[in-house]
Amino acid sequence: MSILSWLLDLLYPPKCVVCGKLLTVKAPVCPHCLDALPEFDGAAPSVRFTSGGAVSFFYEGKLRESFLRFKFGGSAYYAQTYGAWMAHTICDKLAGTYDVLTWAPVSRARKRKRGYDQAALLCRALGARLGLEPVQTLGKIKDPPAQSTLAGAEQRRANVSGAYRAEQPERFAGKRVLIIDDIVTTGATLAECSRTLLQAGASDVVYAAFAAPRKQD
Repeated sequence: MSILSWLLDLLYPPKCVVCGKLLTVKAPVCPHCLDALPEFDGAAPSVRFTSGGAVSFFYEGKLRESFLRFKFGGSAYYAQTYGAWMAHTICDKLAGTYDVLTWAPVSRARKRKRGYDQAALLCRALGARLGLEPVQTLGKIKDPPAQSTLAGAEQRRANVSGAYRAEQPERFAGKRVLIIDDIVTTGATLAECSRTLLQAGASDVVYAAFAAPRKQD
């Protein structure tokens, strides 16, 4: 360990990305949380205008609390750990189904307020793992209310209708696009992004998301 690393650990002791407790191991996640991760099982949620997708986790418990710290609490560095997990899912579930890697962007106003675009951070982190440089294919040209503030699927679809614009479509025309998002609930955001990409010339769109809520029986 370098002196700088030792000093940083002394001043800012590393904490588990999931539970937030001090780590006693050289890993981003404590053994207990690693064993308890709510891995997503079954078919990924169906999203209009995509030909398939993959989700890494169920959005619940301590992992949900961790994600809220990432998205709203300034813990941008969580993206490295999340991205590694998502890359594993993509290699397992979506290998060979895409040519271009991109993300569902937030608006400029939201990025300015938050300090970063969480989906872009995830995309860059997992792209480094996959050996693929992300391409910005979309810009968000509207700043509607957050999807999480709306209950119904119809409201969410209407909220993002026309919210995205294709950026330099010649970079993905005729290609299969993998789009990254954080949480997929009704799929309205991903569907609108995918519709925009297909209209701009993409041949196909698949998606990967960090998490999705568990369906209630």
